[in-house]
Amino acid sequence: MPSTHLDPPLFIQEIHQKSVDIASTPIFFNDGGKPTFLASPPPCVDLLEPAVTDPAMAMGNEYQVPRVVHREARDPWGFVTQLAFAAEQVEFAPLWATREAAAAFGITLVEPGQAVEVRSPVAKLEQIEYEYGVFAGHWSPYQGTKNTLLSAVCTDLEHHNFPHVFASTDPTQPLVTTVGRYWPGLGKIRLADLWVPRGSALYIPPMPANSHAPCIDLHGNRQSAHACWGDIHQNSVRTHTLLQNKNGYFYWYWNAIATVHGRPAPMG
Repeated sequence: MPSTHLDPPLFIQEIHQKSVDIASTPIFFNDGGKPTFLASPPPCVDLLEPAVTDPAMAMGNEYQVPRVVHREARDPWGFVTQLAFAAEQVEFAPLWATREAAAAFGITLVEPGQAVEVRSPVAKLEQIEYEYGVFAGHWSPYQGTKNTLLSAVCTDLEHHNFPHVFASTDPTQPLVTTVGRYWPGLGKIRLADLWVPRGSALYIPPMPANSHAPCIDLHGNRQSAHACWGDIHQNSVRTHTLLQNKNGYFYWYWNAIATVHGRPAPMG
């Protein structure tokens, strides 16, 4: 038996990085589960129509947001907003990432053999292969706990002015992406976990700050390996992410109440 410590858990590890010029290769093509960026769609492949944010769409579990607790600039990285939730416990609805479920959070599902045009104000992006550990969500950048592994997971979501493509490329497990839709004027938020089937991907368009927007679509990926809970043989997942790796500006939204993350019913 170990005397005082177990092996340290994996947090997040970068495996490989590749530059992507969106100006010259704006087409994301899901080539049988392999994320590929092209100058034009392959023959006989029609571009998907990206999901449009419809404030009337509402999926996931709803919570009242009676007030904003605190706002703080953390230059040069971004801006933090702490929200109050009228709840003692917060549960993220576990949803398979269907086209409708993704669209309810302003996201486009891209299945194998499909393509979508990526829009970005930043031409130079990176596609990075990551390995996320199952405990990556058990760290908080907000509560002064430094690098402590926590027993509870808080709500931690973001938006920013560059696009994402989250590709589910693990050979055995789906990818889990936490999402939210926040209506500031109505004082409410909807929360869910989108379980992305292996081989599929999510396209999240840029979302700059807009004080007049009726709703704000949010996402987070530190729960990416949530599907590994209960699997004694696998405690991490591999995934590919398109992002702006340097000089991005983020808008973070968080709440400290402990969250619950379940599993969706089996597909089909």
